[in-house]
Amino acid sequence: MLRVAIAALFGALSLTACAQQPSAPAAKTTAAAPAAAGDADQRVRTALQQLDPTFKPDFIGAAPFAGFREVLVGGQVLYVSDDGRYLMQSQPYDIQNKGPVSSQGLLTYRRKLLDGVPTNERIVFAAPNAKYTVSVFTDIECGYCRKLHQDIAELNRNGITVEYLAFPRMGLGSQDYTDMISVWCAADRKQALTAAKTGKAVTPKNCTNPVAMQYKLGQQMGVNGTPAIFAADGTQLGGYLPPAQLKAALVRVSAGGSR
Repeated sequence: MLRVAIAALFGALSLTACAQQPSAPAAKTTAAAPAAAGDADQRVRTALQQLDPTFKPDFIGAAPFAGFREVLVGGQVLYVSDDGRYLMQSQPYDIQNKGPVSSQGLLTYRRKLLDGVPTNERIVFAAPNAKYTVSVFTDIECGYCRKLHQDIAELNRNGITVEYLAFPRMGLGSQDYTDMISVWCAADRKQALTAAKTGKAVTPKNCTNPVAMQYKLGQQMGVNGTPAIFAADGTQLGGYLPPAQLKAALVRVSAGGSR
């Protein structure tokens, strides 16, 4: 899998760097050459296939900075130079707008994925006069998921609707997964989720449910921890944020400051 290949690659590079003795300065490398979008996409695709022949990108598009393509594969966001030579694995930060940044293409891709989840498959805590809506991949056991849930009333007072999607972080087949199915199958899902997040025993239930699908969706979107909060435009706002900080982030996104 590419995730494993990339992790192994970076690990090997780190070990090699630690083992090397000081040496003469390396020769300057040539900067990534500009390339047409279609050519750059193919170069990046070919380069990554050299790391893993089974590479299948979910998304390739222009990065939010010049000279690179933004790639989403196996839930990981990568940045590869247009000539296919250099690879980076980090979240770019916009110093001017003071926030993480993603390309418009990646935001559109994420938004389409989120828009594909019907409201009746989410657990929704609606604000009376909603100004913002966030989609939150959640787990019933993680501490910060519980802390975020304690803020629901304050978030709603600030005009923020919270729509939960299931992301059992212990994986499919775990007790966490089974308990989240029980929550999604409860007659009153909001009450069942709130009870589970306060540590109460989960009453076993089973039904046709979206838990596995939402877990896999979260992986597609790059979720690797909970809570994972997404704005309506697809911007990932991070993990737990206190209500005031979350509202400020949503105001910034609405003003176009996320990209």
